[in-house]
Amino acid sequence: MKKNIIAIPLENGRLCSHFGHCQQFAIIDVENNVITNENLVTPPPHEPGLLPAWLSEKGVTDVIAGGMGQRAVNLFTEQSIKVNVGAEPKSPKELVTDWIQNTLVTGQNACDH
Repeated sequence: MKKNIIAIPLENGRLCSHFGHCQQFAIIDVENNVITNENLVTPPPHEPGLLPAWLSEKGVTDVIAGGMGQRAVNLFTEQSIKVNVGAEPKSPKELVTDWIQNTLVTGQNACDH
């Protein structure tokens, strides 16, 4: 059985372009390419380097983000969390459905610092 737990930073219910300053995260469980659970969680106050470890403790395997600094990408990689950056500002379910179908549009990292 293939299981992934995907974290998506949100602002007003849609993908937040600035990863570290989102209002909440959608944590979505995917088993055998089917969404089985979705939780919204409020992150701890922003501190550089804190979120990768916090999300790893929640079992997260993948992150879908608009933009993220290179240091954060490296910290996620150290936690064995795969990072997808440059995603479009869609709802979490749309993004995960795209991810499942291998049609997730990623590209330019939207974070410029």
